[in-house]
Amino acid sequence: MVATLVRSIFEQPDAEATWAQLETVIDKLNSTGFADASAFVLDAAEDILAFSAFPVEHWPKIRSNNPQERLNKEIRRRTDVVGIFPNRAAVVRLVGAILAEQNDEWAITKRYMRPESLKTVNTTALAAGPPDADQLPAA
Repeated sequence: MVATLVRSIFEQPDAEATWAQLETVIDKLNSTGFADASAFVLDAAEDILAFSAFPVEHWPKIRSNNPQERLNKEIRRRTDVVGIFPNRAAVVRLVGAILAEQNDEWAITKRYMRPESLKTVNTTALAAGPPDADQLPAA
C-alpha cells in the first residue's frame, strides 16, 4: 500500500499536482499508521521531486536512474572480461575508454534529451525550488 501511494506522486501531470499529491500521500500515511514512512517521504521530498522543476517531457527520463544503471552494467561487463587488472592505471584506462565511448554514442546518436527542450527549463522554478516546508503537512 505504501509503495502504491508513493508511486502515485510520480504519475501526476504537472509540478503543482505532484506536490499536491505528496501532501495527500503524507496525510494518508499518517492517518493509516505509517508515520515513520510519512516522515521519511517528507524528509526526502525535495530530493525525490527535484525532477518536477524540469519540462514535463523530460520527467520519465530524469526521475529514474536507468541510464546510470545501464552504464554501470556496461562497465561491469567489460571489466569482468579482463578479470584481474595489473595495476590501477589499467583500470582507469579501460573505464575511461568505456566512458568516452558512451559519451560519444549519447552525444551523437541517442540524444537522450533534445537541447532545444532543455532551453525551456523554467529557471525561475529552479531558483524558487520546492514549496516552503511550512506549506507541507507535518509528519
